[in-house]
This record gives sequence, C-alpha cells and structure tokens, in this order.
Amino acid sequence: MSTTFEIKVPDIGNVHDVDVVAVEVQTGDVVEIDQTLITLETDKASMDVPSTVAGTVQQVHLKVGDKVNEGSLIVTVLVSEEAVAESSTVVESTTVEEVKVIEPAPKPSAPEPVEVSVPVALKSKAHASPAVRLFARELGVDISQIAQGNGRKGRILKDDVKAYVKKAMTEGITVTGGSGIPKISVPDFSAFGEIEVQPLSKINRITGQHMTSVWLNLPMVTYHDEVDITDMEDFRVSLNSGRNNTLKYTGLLFIMKALSAAMQQFPRFNSSLSSDGQSLIFKKYLNIGIAVDTPNGLVVPVLRDVPNKSIKQLAIEIAEKSEKARAGKLTAAEMQGGCMSISSLGGIGGKAFTPIVNAPEVAILGVTKSSIQPVWNGKEFEPRLMLPLDLTYDHRVIDGAEGARFMEALKYYLGDVRRLLV
Repeated sequence: MSTTFEIKVPDIGNVHDVDVVAVEVQTGDVVEIDQTLITLETDKASMDVPSTVAGTVQQVHLKVGDKVNEGSLIVTVLVSEEAVAESSTVVESTTVEEVKVIEPAPKPSAPEPVEVSVPVALKSKAHASPAVRLFARELGVDISQIAQGNGRKGRILKDDVKAYVKKAMTEGITVTGGSGIPKISVPDFSAFGEIEVQPLSKINRITGQHMTSVWLNLPMVTYHDEVDITDMEDFRVSLNSGRNNTLKYTGLLFIMKALSAAMQQFPRFNSSLSSDGQSLIFKKYLNIGIAVDTPNGLVVPVLRDVPNKSIKQLAIEIAEKSEKARAGKLTAAEMQGGCMSISSLGGIGGKAFTPIVNAPEVAILGVTKSSIQPVWNGKEFEPRLMLPLDLTYDHRVIDGAEGARFMEALKYYLGDVRRLLV
C-alpha cells in the first residue's frame, strides 16, 4: 500500500518571498531521503531543501523563478508504507521537525495527502553544497550534468565544476544548461514616451547570433600595443602622389601584408581548433578577411593568397570588394575561407577596443586611429606617428607569450615595410 506525501517549505527564518533558483527533480523521478528537491537563495545565502522520504514524485509544484514562503508546497511524493515508517524514524531521530502522517481513508479514491515538514539542509548527501551550486550557476553550468564528484561519497566540489567547464571548452561545447543564461527583461518603453520599432536586418541578426556564440564558447584575450608607422606613412603618401596614379593606397594594405608575414612566422595564428577540441588544423593557404561597414551591417569579404599579391593587386581587389559589400552584392563564397580578420576603426577614431574573434578563426586584429606622439629616441623626444593595435586571440590555441611575440613580429614588419620584401 502507498501513501501520498506533500512536502512543503519548512521554517526558513524571518524571510519572505525567497527565490527558487534550482529545481532538481521532475515528475516521475524516484527520490531518496536527503536528496535535494529545490535550492532557495536569499540575498545572503543559498539553501538546499531535501526530501525526508523515499518515493516517486507525482507532481512538482514549483519552478525556477518562483518566490516561496514557509509552507509553500514543493512536491507531492508517493511512498510505500515501509518508506513512511523509515522516514518517520529518520526525522524523529534528527529532532528537527515533526513528520505528521495521516492515514488515508479506506475508500477507493486516491488517498489524502500527508503533510511533511522538511528541514532546510545546507548540505546534501552525495550531491553538492549550496556554495558549489551557486558557483556552478554563476558559470552557467547545469550541475546535474556532472555525474559524480571527487568529494566524500561522490559529493561535487568546486574543482569538479572547474574541470567540467575546462572539458566543455576543450571540446568546443557550451556549458550552459537547464534554463541557460537568463534573458534581459525589456519593459514597455511606450509607457515613457513615443517610440519606433525597426526590425534588424538579416545581416545584423546572423552576426549577432554568431558573435554571441563565440563570446560564450571562446576564452578570449585582447593584447593592446602601438607601433611607429611614421616611415610607412611617408611611403604610402609618396605612392598616392605618384604620377598617373589612379589607385588609392591605404594603410590597411600594408597592415595586411605585415599580418600575413607574421602569420607565416607563427603558424598557430593560421590554424583552427577541431570540433572535438583534440587537435589543431593548420592551413597551407593564407586568406585575410576585412570587416567592411555597410548600410545593412558589418560584412567581412575575404582576400585570398595575400602573401603572393603585391600592394597594387591588393589595392585593386579591396576596392572592388568594398564596393560590392556596400552595394549588397557580395556572394557567400567571397566571405568564406578566411584565416584571420582585420577590424579597422582608424577612419572613425578611438584609441583601443576589443574585437571579437570570428570563429573558427583563432585571432583577429583591431586597428584604431593613429596619432602624433612624442617618442624618446635616446637623446630627445621627437614627433612620431603611432598606430594603436588590438590583438584578440583564442586562449585555447594561443597563450599569452605567443600572442606577445606575434605582436612584436607584426610591429617589426610595420616599422619598416622594406622588410616585407625580404
């Protein structure tokens, strides 16, 4: 014979409207004594509410985001008479709360529920403490995905959560689980004044989704530096002032050539991490994507075989593709196959920013506006044209030392563009 128990929120002190931050069971689950049912969180602490009976969950009456008080119904559990006796003995021995068992009336209908007042547990058997659960939620980890911890009796520890995150990132999967990252609540702005709603363009939507995925999956580092391009700028100006010159030579062309030379020197920057996160895919070709601002959003046309093209060839190609991009005529093929991208804000301004890696590429170079600065030459200060550079890379593939060395190589080539001819 079975008996139905109603398990309610016990005395939680003089606290009201406590948030439910995790629901650990669902209808049909078989629960054991001391197994966590829900986790509550106040502004000061996180608390687990365990079951004091073993049985099958008939109904879950709460969900994440609900606010509860003492006496709020958590779950209804169907248990056997033997489990009722065992539960009563266990709770009586702890002398925390009294378990009141009401025998069902002898009639064919379902038995009347029995109210069970359950103590709040700060620790749960063979699961995880509230502190660890809170730590996991802050990292976006569904703790139920961690099969067993390394603590006593399989308890999940913070190190287990860290190991799970590390494995997930290595394998290229997201670690968010359960309800995932909570969405931002958007109020009705019309209540404050007149508004206008304009749908995002398809480019904006796709770019936003891709960048969000990258931000959640890649551990990114941005390295900021600056390079003296005084000599490079003098050479560029001389090219543009040449006789019968119809092409416009920009600093971006020299940056592309210098970037390709540095990528050849540091092959990891011309690689991608495999889907399983177990190997690197090195590319024998070298194509560079250039972020172009268009009326419909940002697009990235790809210039192919950059090391083997002259500055003049690149000038012609980038002019053509930029024009097609702004006219919305770029094909999908012209935006594929990039090895590394450049995002330049130099024509607008700024001193530094953090560009997001265009995965599955492993790095991106940001460029902002150059400015004249006093630079010490060993004897005196002299005015030099300094260009800010921002290198963001995937830390799973590139470590800090290699990132710094790569930047130094890039600066070496930009400091004297004649080195690109060697």
